[in-house]
Amino acid sequence: MKKEYDFSNARPNPYAKKLKSQITINLDVETIDYFKEQAAASGIPYQTLINLYLGDCAKNKRKLTLAWG
Repeated sequence: MKKEYDFSNARPNPYAKKLKSQITINLDVETIDYFKEQAAASGIPYQTLINLYLGDCAKNKRKLTLAWG
């Protein structure tokens, strides 16, 4: 390891806006099973599918509508 590094030609990380944050979230077993089935059919990991779905909701500013009763 060098004692000193030259960062004069450094550039910002182009992926900085795409960094992910690890969280803990409680999901119903049925929800997880659904995404696991979709993952098996598509070949995409289920956690990635959940992230893509939630990201699409956030990007398109979808509003949650609930009907009780």
